Amino acid sequence: VQLQASGGGLVQAGGSLRLSCAASGRAFSSYAMGWFRQAPGKEREFVAVIGGSGIKTNYAASLKGRFTIFRDNAKNTVSLQMNSLKPEDTAVYYCAASPVYAVLAGPFGSWGQGTQVTVSS
Repeated sequence: VQLQASGGGLVQAGGSLRLSCAASGRAFSSYAMGWFRQAPGKEREFVAVIGGSGIKTNYAASLKGRFTIFRDNAKNTVSLQMNSLKPEDTAVYYCAASPVYAVLAGPFGSWGQGTQVTVSS
């Protein structure tokens, strides 16, 4: 599956952004979809994952309550709604697809190109 992320940008602290990831290929609903992020000088970290049916989700503990992941299997998209953004949320955000439900990057074999999110204080 090929992935194309979009929706990043510059936002003030406290603001919101919605990232989207469009997938091409077959059987989108058979993939768990995840969002990861990488800040400058830091390792890539898990943000959120959603199962193929859209029912099961998991979030990084520090982000739960501010970020929401959801998907539309009819449109082959997965989105990340980010609210109450903080400067420390500044990073490149990546969407990824995995044949198994996971919170680690290892099983995610397909990755989008990343979209920059910058939160100003």
